[in-house]
Amino acid sequence: MFTGIVTDIGEIVAVRARGEGLHRLKIACGYSRASIIEGASIACSGVCLTVVGIGEDEGRTWFAVDAAAETLRITTVGRWRHGTRINLERALKIGDELGGHIVAGHVDGLATLLARDDLADMARFKLSAPPDLARFIAPKGSVALDGISLTVNEVEDDTFSVLIIPHTLKVTTLGELAVGDEVNLEVDLMARYAARLLERP
Repeated sequence: MFTGIVTDIGEIVAVRARGEGLHRLKIACGYSRASIIEGASIACSGVCLTVVGIGEDEGRTWFAVDAAAETLRITTVGRWRHGTRINLERALKIGDELGGHIVAGHVDGLATLLARDDLADMARFKLSAPPDLARFIAPKGSVALDGISLTVNEVEDDTFSVLIIPHTLKVTTLGELAVGDEVNLEVDLMARYAARLLERP
């Protein structure tokens, strides 16, 4: 489990196909090598991936993860190339501060940035969600976009908006987004459970 609070920006330094529908990615990061163990879960732009290798090159830590066909199909992982920057978050530990909301790292689909308004003290993003996911998005509710916990501002049909504060623009990859870009979307777990309960006879 994660909180949607990004703790580092990683960089893809290698992508290698390992059989049909499986990619191994090598990701450079600012975490210390000693703090990462094989088998650990790290959210990579919102996608929970398992560490399968760790090392250090020229004083910089790297870790390797494998992404399977389903992950490549429904997330942005299949488009990552050498130099792609991604948001990183380590798995939640007992006693950690829950600063965002409960995020599973299981991406539901892709949201598309429709408009971006850069204001004096923040930015407003308007995004579209797949119709089957839009029903789980509500004003004042939570979503995770590329692994970042955000509060929904407005909702209309299958579009929604979020306000991004300068700090978030600075310490995540959201500041790099342009109209037309897609981001990994995870809807609120509680909204999913509530909808499921209402569907029961």
